[in-house]
Amino acid sequence: MPEHRSLRTSAYWQAAAATLRQPRLLAIAALFLALCIAISSVFIPLPNNLRIYFTFVPKALCAAICGPIAALVFGFADDLLGFMIHPSGAFFFGYTLSAVMGMLIYALGLFRAKITVWRIAITKLAVNLLVNVGLGALWSSMLYGKAYLFYAGTSLVKNLLLWPAEVIVLTAVFRLLGPAMERAKLIPRQEWPLLNRRERKTGGEL
Repeated sequence: MPEHRSLRTSAYWQAAAATLRQPRLLAIAALFLALCIAISSVFIPLPNNLRIYFTFVPKALCAAICGPIAALVFGFADDLLGFMIHPSGAFFFGYTLSAVMGMLIYALGLFRAKITVWRIAITKLAVNLLVNVGLGALWSSMLYGKAYLFYAGTSLVKNLLLWPAEVIVLTAVFRLLGPAMERAKLIPRQEWPLLNRRERKTGGEL
């Protein structure tokens, strides 16, 4: 059964590595990977090479279930398969690195953790600032020739404006699917506020 573990312990990394040897978790990761690729072509285009994607939801769920080791493989496969299925221009390895780093941050923030609104918010903010803004602006500067700060500034505005809505969406998804994932022993036991209120009303039985 999944347990809460600190990423500073060897038990955490042993559990993370063990996910690659569990067929059920590999199948779940494959399903999330297929979902990411399927919806990766759905986005809202913005000026200056900016886009609003919705793949952050299955990525965060997969990272919370499968952990950081599997997340590295997931991010690599997601970018390569996504490019093969939905090619857009020439292949650039920088975006592969961004996909891997984004999945790693999601996993370090959510795997074997108590999933709270604040944890989701901090994890998503880290992805937005470090990956979407920091790395994304670097890749755009290298590919399209304008200064790094130009892309960083416009990307920062977009990612900060989207951040609250993304946190709300992720929180709603985890609140909706979390109890089922907990019963399936995919994530540690959580304290879901809505569920806890119902338990108090029914004497602890649902």
